[in-house]
Amino acid sequence: MTIYFDISAAVHRRAGLGRYAESLARELRPLLGDRLAFFYNREQGVEPLVGMEDVPSRSIALGYKPWRMLVWAGQAAHVGFNRLIPGAELFHATEHLLLPLRGVPTVLTVHDLIFRRLPQHHKPLNRWYLNLTLPLFCRRATHVIAVSEQTRRDLIAAYRLPPEKITVIQEAADPRFGPQPPEAVTAVRARFGLPDRYVLFVSTIEPRKNLIRLLAAFERVHAAGLTDALVIVGKRGWLYDDFFAALERSPARQAVIFPGYVPDADLPAVYAGSQVFAFPSLFEGFGLPVLEAMACGAPVICSNTSSLPEVAGDAALLVDPLDVDALTDALHRLLADPDLHADLARRGLAQAARFSWAQTAMKTLAVYRRLLQETITSSPRLPSSHTGRIMKAGG
Repeated sequence: MTIYFDISAAVHRRAGLGRYAESLARELRPLLGDRLAFFYNREQGVEPLVGMEDVPSRSIALGYKPWRMLVWAGQAAHVGFNRLIPGAELFHATEHLLLPLRGVPTVLTVHDLIFRRLPQHHKPLNRWYLNLTLPLFCRRATHVIAVSEQTRRDLIAAYRLPPEKITVIQEAADPRFGPQPPEAVTAVRARFGLPDRYVLFVSTIEPRKNLIRLLAAFERVHAAGLTDALVIVGKRGWLYDDFFAALERSPARQAVIFPGYVPDADLPAVYAGSQVFAFPSLFEGFGLPVLEAMACGAPVICSNTSSLPEVAGDAALLVDPLDVDALTDALHRLLADPDLHADLARRGLAQAARFSWAQTAMKTLAVYRRLLQETITSSPRLPSSHTGRIMKAGG
């Protein structure tokens, strides 16, 4: 009997969802040992996770959109896809796509309901799909993990899920994110052509990230001589034309730097070398870049909305993301006040240390144990020898 963990988002490198799936998988591996197996949709060019090639895996070779439609059809028709994961005793879906299974407890991680909160900032086809499917997946899942209290509240309000069906288990920065030696920062600046003074943004380029307002605030502090560049690390997502049109008109357009792909090995030094990390997102299910920046010692400015106050605590300057004046003032304060800069950097390190993937994995394992125990209780004839080993895993 096997616990299957869906790593599709990780092998396809889907931004935050991919980081979640990979980081949790790496922490669950020593806890579950040979009981762990992976499942993923194998598109062209996909490779196993580095260092985890020996973990047993099952996959299906379909394009992303056909696979999503097939899963939806299977759920709607009550068709079990059990043959895809033989010997499964539990299945954990990590990217808002729940495999239809019969007689197998399932866990669904929900990262956010942004497609409902900000529908105008989502691609129409994706919004249509999630509006139709996610309520179904949430009802069919045996248990739901929400990555923040904000997402938990949204699930209860939107789908009327019983509160006891949802467990909040927060994410964390990868251990690679930490303070960097000066020589590492100097080398990364040279490698990507970064100046000594820069404001940093890290995430996908899409309307929800509020880059037009960040650009407007940056123009003011740049004109005041407080910084030399706005560095934007992240691939183009969707509906980004308005931002690039605003950038083309900007008097500071020559000071906006897109370093292109930054490997994970270099990203901590990019964070550590910044004057400030600015994250004025309109809405986040969690907001992992905030923790990554804090862990590297970068002072943070972020929005006072959605899950971000949960993540940032008292270790960041929180601003109304719709208020360019407030964002400008926060940038000005932080760039001009060395004492505030040092204080936020110190508090950020302490805040980031409160989160860990080891803790996330242990809490996730506790959910598995509870579901498996409930399966034994509700099915007296079910052999319990295999399940008992899981119940003892991790403590």
